[in-house]
Amino acid sequence: MLVQTAASAAIPDAAALHDVIDRVYRSESRRVLATLVRLLGDLDLAEEALHEAFVAAVEGWDRTGVPANPRTWLVSTGRFRAIDALRRRSRFARLGEEIVREWTVTAESDDEVPEMDDDQLRLIFTCCHPALSIDAQVALTLRTVGGLTTEEIARAFLVSAPALAQRIVRAKSKIRVARIPFEVPAMDELPARLDAVLGVLYLVFNEGYAATYGDHLVRADLCAEAIRLTRLLAELLPEAEVEGLLAMMLLHDSRRAARVLPNGEISLLDEQDRALWNHSQIAEGLALTERALRSRRFGPYTIQAAIAAVHAEAPSAESTDWRQIAGLYDVLLRAQPSPVVELNRAVAIAMRDGWAAGLTLVDALLSHDELVHYQPALMARAEMLRRAGKTDEALAAYEHVAAISTQHSQRQYITRRMTELRGEVSPKRERTPG
Repeated sequence: MLVQTAASAAIPDAAALHDVIDRVYRSESRRVLATLVRLLGDLDLAEEALHEAFVAAVEGWDRTGVPANPRTWLVSTGRFRAIDALRRRSRFARLGEEIVREWTVTAESDDEVPEMDDDQLRLIFTCCHPALSIDAQVALTLRTVGGLTTEEIARAFLVSAPALAQRIVRAKSKIRVARIPFEVPAMDELPARLDAVLGVLYLVFNEGYAATYGDHLVRADLCAEAIRLTRLLAELLPEAEVEGLLAMMLLHDSRRAARVLPNGEISLLDEQDRALWNHSQIAEGLALTERALRSRRFGPYTIQAAIAAVHAEAPSAESTDWRQIAGLYDVLLRAQPSPVVELNRAVAIAMRDGWAAGLTLVDALLSHDELVHYQPALMARAEMLRRAGKTDEALAAYEHVAAISTQHSQRQYITRRMTELRGEVSPKRERTPG
């Protein structure tokens, strides 16, 4: 319940206050942290200040009411709580009075607080600085910008919480020792640095979309966080490739509800119930893809979004335009040569030209070291052999994948296919795969 005082401040009761602070934390804490990082110049100090600001809110808002601008209140409170804490530490004295005066300027009013969205952009680029390892970039981005706990990140990437915590500590230390600035790169540095940021967000989404290990194929929390961060980046920096990456994520994530059967088994694209696809996500993804393509400044992420768009626009697996998809993979391979792109192109060519053509390409790829143990490549070969009617070879290929598979949903699917191939049950009627 909210009680109005003579000062017109909304004074919540205990339960309402808890709900208000919880809601403010979810919606504002990452923005507040980003601004505190800029003001205080240190990630650890900013995190302590954020914590102290919310402690102050719990202790004070039941008396003063919820401020008109909670974000500004939290920034100012956190900043001066940090200054007070440093004053009490002996090391603060060594910083000198000039720095003390600089930090203890008059508290900013609502009108004097600078725009905070840029602070989040600064923090994203800092967390994804090339001086940090890619593992550190991912962990630090999810922790500081995403707000995930150390335990949540550790579970997602199957490392122990203490090991993940040490990774974050080392990353923060690297930022401090190397004096990595909290800033958006200059225009001439932006393309290379933006690639690093997009690469981190892409990694986070991929691990959520197709988890490497565990009982669940999809980590919805990681997908949602990657989409949220990419959407934030697109709002702050509306570059074509940012929008292309967001479009690709939305289009792939739109299939989430159809990708796993009720028994936990993976459902391949051609077998999915398209009525379960999220059509509002598809509509947004298609619009973003079209806009990014029109800009003519797009790159590999937008091309991947265009491929996903062709799948999304097909009313059925049978009506998928594989000729267009194969052509887009040709473009993607020129823009971003890699064995994985070659594998996806091989699957598209198999769908366009027949299984024999696809098998020739996949077998050639598997002769190289890069993909010899790559589960999606081995799985693609097993699928092609089965669909080509090469039962014995397909069974051996599935057995090989099953022996190295670390994904429960995939193992369930392989078990069913192997059972069918051994003739223990009647195979289901085949449809053209997507």
